[in-house]
Amino acid sequence: MIGYKSIGAGLVLAALAFGAVAGHAAQTLTGGWTIAPSPEPGKVEFMVNSGHNTSVGSWNVADFKGLDLAPAKHEVRFTIERDAGTIEGDGVAAEGAAAGTFHFIPAPHYAEDLAGLGLGRIAEDDQFAYARQDVSLNFAREMAGAGIGGLQAAKLLAFRIHGVDLALVKNLRAAGARAEDAEKLIAFAIHGVTPEFVAAFRAFGSIPDDEKLIALRIHGATPDWTSRLARLGYDHTPADQLVAFRIHDVTPDFIESLAPLGYPHPAPDQLVAMRIHGVTPEYIAGLKTHGMKDLSVDQLVALRIHGVD
Repeated sequence: MIGYKSIGAGLVLAALAFGAVAGHAAQTLTGGWTIAPSPEPGKVEFMVNSGHNTSVGSWNVADFKGLDLAPAKHEVRFTIERDAGTIEGDGVAAEGAAAGTFHFIPAPHYAEDLAGLGLGRIAEDDQFAYARQDVSLNFAREMAGAGIGGLQAAKLLAFRIHGVDLALVKNLRAAGARAEDAEKLIAFAIHGVTPEFVAAFRAFGSIPDDEKLIALRIHGATPDWTSRLARLGYDHTPADQLVAFRIHDVTPDFIESLAPLGYPHPAPDQLVAMRIHGVTPEYIAGLKTHGMKDLSVDQLVALRIHGVD
């Protein structure tokens, strides 16, 4: 099988720059493209290069109107229609891969329509990015009506890149997150704050605010981890303490190991102090063999601080 990068290489190299194209408006953008097979049914890996800007992603084959990926080597043409503009491509295909040149013709009123939704005006030069990510006017209207603070056109582009849509916003809110700020929604998507993750905190009696949910996810809190803590009696632990648990490796296993030694439910701040100062089950057991029994957690920490081994 031939590699898709080798197909039509001359065509791609000849068209890696912005420029006017005969038969199109002066603002038409020109560049090179390649298509490779995707492991996902009904999709292809589509890469476009225009000047110094390269992007690659998984696209639906149905988006490429007129594209023929028959095995035999042949010329291809396709059109991708977006609200932001139209991408017209031509090139050569063989064995499921293809390469060639494209022309992007921006839609004349797209920027004006976005501005009319109160999302600010974008430059016509930016429309190609909005077309690639399929920032449709319907998507813009949906998000503009969702009560999201700080929403601007640039945030819509980030929403598309990171998979933030109206369904996700609704599901996050139904789970208990506020999900009312554009930057936090992007952070949710980047760090994996899902509706399932938010719902897991219901076992703790209250759901942390959006900023703390992000902090918990950044530090590796998972629904399984929170559920295990809840079963151990730490179901009303404040979010800040939970973040400290993750930072200092206060795990359910660590908590469970303390119970047989006479410490069935230390306070959250005591658990953090034990971890910070190295009060391990082995350390406690060693003190007991030397007759130092029935010590409080605070006494254990003090002994460790003062180097009593």
